[in-house]
Amino acid sequence: MMTYLRIPSSFFLTLSSPTCSRPARTLPKTLSSHLSPPPSPLPITTSCGSCITEITSKSLNFVLSGALTLGLFFGEIGVAEAKVGVNKPQLLPKEFSTVIDVAGFLSDGQERRLAEEIAALEKDTGFKLRVLAQNYPETPGLAIKDFWQVDDRTIVFVADPTFGNILNFNVGASVDLDIPRSFWSRLAGKYGNIFYWKEKGEDASIEAAVMAISNCLREPVGPNNCSEVN
Repeated sequence: MMTYLRIPSSFFLTLSSPTCSRPARTLPKTLSSHLSPPPSPLPITTSCGSCITEITSKSLNFVLSGALTLGLFFGEIGVAEAKVGVNKPQLLPKEFSTVIDVAGFLSDGQERRLAEEIAALEKDTGFKLRVLAQNYPETPGLAIKDFWQVDDRTIVFVADPTFGNILNFNVGASVDLDIPRSFWSRLAGKYGNIFYWKEKGEDASIEAAVMAISNCLREPVGPNNCSEVN
């Protein structure tokens, strides 16, 4: 089971639907529930008039806010309401960084390599990957949203082993249009499961996930893109 970050209510996930035949349904929970009480299903309402499916993405307030379950995660989507908000800007670095490790999972060299990969990815694709390694409740929480200027082209990757699966994601709407949702659940299943990171280390899970995301985002968009987690 995975989790998502909960962005304040202004964030919406809008998915274009080519036909109006898809009935309204409730998406099951997936991705790892990393920041507290289990997520409840998020209903999706389909409007046949515009053929637009809107999902209220109550996500980034989560991983970002702390006692939460990192609300939304894509593969299938589940949402959990934050019970206790966390906002600790004092845990943020003094200077901007795309990789923030408040849990001490990564060496300085690993942080540097990940930051370089993320910078190259953003230059080549325009998508912004941001990595936060934490052990709840030691998390910057909501402060991360403004620090990173999270928008619909941002992927917030929170590595937190608190509840088992270490990989948690919040995916912006523009990213969601290009990347199959199943990719995120497969990624968490491969590199985030407790057996993997217990054996290889939290740092190995984080590095493997970043490289898999980078490879996926660099693939041409099409029916088979990101079909494998490399």
